Amino acid sequence: MLSTKLSKYSIILASNSPRRQELIKSLDIPFSIKTKEVEEIYPKELKHSEITDFLADLKATPFKKELKENELLITSDTIVWINKRALGKPKNYEEAFQMLKEISNNKHEVITSICITSKSFQKTVNDTTIVNFRELSDEEINYYINTYKPFDKAGAYGIQEWIGKIGITKIEGSYFNVMGFPIHKLYKELSKL
Repeated sequence: MLSTKLSKYSIILASNSPRRQELIKSLDIPFSIKTKEVEEIYPKELKHSEITDFLADLKATPFKKELKENELLITSDTIVWINKRALGKPKNYEEAFQMLKEISNNKHEVITSICITSKSFQKTVNDTTIVNFRELSDEEINYYINTYKPFDKAGAYGIQEWIGKIGITKIEGSYFNVMGFPIHKLYKELSKL
């Protein structure tokens, strides 16, 4: 299996996201977690997956000089793409509310990029899932923000949480990509090593 194939590598996940940690753990491969602060700013002309590719690569930058021969670093970034613009993590209650109002009764794309970096190579892949939401009432939005505090989530929601269960009517693509990690793509890339 993959864990045998990767036994010569020491895998590092550079993410504080409990969802990403849980998903990589589900592949049954040993890994450690190391994080470094990165200011997530991208050039304004970037669109769609160019944004997440850029940010996933950017998150790998502070590690590059210190990676050892046998280490593989995994970095990732997720955005919601709606009305030709990116929604990242909401900074406050008002921003979360506005994001959920925009997502309500609408469809959007969730884009996640994964960057795999070693001392000798770097590869970035991405995945897109289309998510449809029914109309959400202000009461439902307020309840969700107050109860679940989705300030660490792109687009201000988690598919696996209450809002996803009551609001999402259809998804096209990977469910886990919407959680923030297209685990099938990571598995495929790691299998090639």
